[in-house]
Amino acid sequence: MRTVGCLIFDGVRAFDYAVICEIWRNRSSRPGLPPFDLRVCGPAGHRVRLGSGLERVPDFDLDALADCDLVVVPGTERPTEPRDPAVLDALRAAHARGTTVASLCAGAFVLAEAGLLDGRAATTHWAYADELARRYPLVDVRPEVLFIGEEPLWTSAGEAAGIDLCLHLVRAAHGERAAATIARSMVTAPFRSGGQAQFIPSPVPENADAQTDDPLARVRTEVLAALDTPWTVRRMAGLALMSERSFARRFVAGTGTTPLRWLLDQRILTAQRLLEDTDLPVDTIAVHCGFGSAVSLRPPFTTRLGVPPREYRRTFRGKDGD
Repeated sequence: MRTVGCLIFDGVRAFDYAVICEIWRNRSSRPGLPPFDLRVCGPAGHRVRLGSGLERVPDFDLDALADCDLVVVPGTERPTEPRDPAVLDALRAAHARGTTVASLCAGAFVLAEAGLLDGRAATTHWAYADELARRYPLVDVRPEVLFIGEEPLWTSAGEAAGIDLCLHLVRAAHGERAAATIARSMVTAPFRSGGQAQFIPSPVPENADAQTDDPLARVRTEVLAALDTPWTVRRMAGLALMSERSFARRFVAGTGTTPLRWLLDQRILTAQRLLEDTDLPVDTIAVHCGFGSAVSLRPPFTTRLGVPPREYRRTFRGKDGD
C-alpha cells in the first residue's frame, strides 16, 4: 500500500486533508518507512475550495486513482451536499477494482452516496451519525466507534479518529514500526483501537505528574511492565484500591474501552513489535505477552490482523524466526 490517492473536491475539510498528507508524505529518508507515492487527485482543471478559506489545485485528475493501492476521502464541511458525479464514479471504479477505500469523518457521506456502504457497518463524526443513518438506511451506522471496516472499505469518526484510521492502515500494510515512526513524528498516540468510544468525558492524563495521582494510569503502567502476568479485572482493581465495578466504570470513562479489551490490545500490539524487531521464537513472544503459548496467541492475533503470527513475521521481516 504505497501509492495513495487523496481525493479532494469543494468543501473538503482542511484538517482531514492535512492529516492524509502528513501520514503519507514521502519519508524515504526515515528508517523503517517505505517511500510513499501520495497523489492529490480531483476533478480535472478545477481549483478546489477547501474548508477554512484554503484553496488547492489537485496535482492529478481523477484518472490517477486507477493504479492507487489506497484511496482516502477527507471529511467535508457540507456532508449532505450532493457530490460531483465524476467523483462518485471514480470511487465506484476504485472499489470495483478491489482498491482499499477509506473515508475520514463526514467523508462517509460521500462513500454512502456512491453506494459503497450499503449493507456495511460504518461510522462518522458522532454529530452526523443520525443524519447518515436517516439518509442512507441501508448503512449500519455505528456512532460509538473511532473507526470501523473490513477490506476494502473503512470509515472513521471525526478529527483525531481519522489519524487513528490512517495509522491503522499503515500498520496493516507496513507493520507496527512504520506506524509508530509516523505517530512519533506527529507527536500522537501510536495506537487506539477502532472499537474505542468516540467521546470520552474523562480524558486520560497526559503528563507524568497527573499520572502519578491517577490510580488508573498507575495500573496501566504496571500492567504494561508485566504483560505476562495473568491479569484479571479483579487484580487490576486491587492495584487501584477500588471495587471491580468502580474500576471498570472509571476505566471505560477514562479510556473509552474496557480493561480486558485494552489489555488484549496491548498484548497484541507488543506481539507485533516483537515479531517485527526481534528473532525471538513465537512461543517465547506469546509467553512474554501473556498468551501462554503460540497456540493461544494465534486466534486473537489472526482475528485482529488477518494473518497468523508467523506469516506476519514473514511479511515484515522475510523470515520465520523460529
